[in-house]
Amino acid sequence: MSRLRSVLHWTPRVLGILFVAFVSIFALDIFDEQLGFWGTFVGLFMHLIPSFVLIAVLWVGWRRPLVAGVAFLLLAAFYCYSFSSRGGFLFLLPIAGPAILIGLLFLAEYTLERHG
Repeated sequence: MSRLRSVLHWTPRVLGILFVAFVSIFALDIFDEQLGFWGTFVGLFMHLIPSFVLIAVLWVGWRRPLVAGVAFLLLAAFYCYSFSSRGGFLFLLPIAGPAILIGLLFLAEYTLERHG
């Protein structure tokens, strides 16, 4: 049982860090715009806001897996609601899918911690 606890403890955290890195990659397209220093700085900051939100959720959820689980699921739902008109299920899957998986893993950890 302790091995399962360890896997459920570290898997959502590591996947969360990798997910933040994946989402952050999309901010790099700001460098193609040739906006000058301040324009690029502001644009990069704006593009990285989702990454900052994910980092905050991971930071809080590091000690509170229930909060992280619910937050990741809510963020996935918000993403699906916001972008559902752009291309259907396959368009939503690369972002919403990992967020749902990470949220469910955090909730599984919380459940095992609480009831196991």
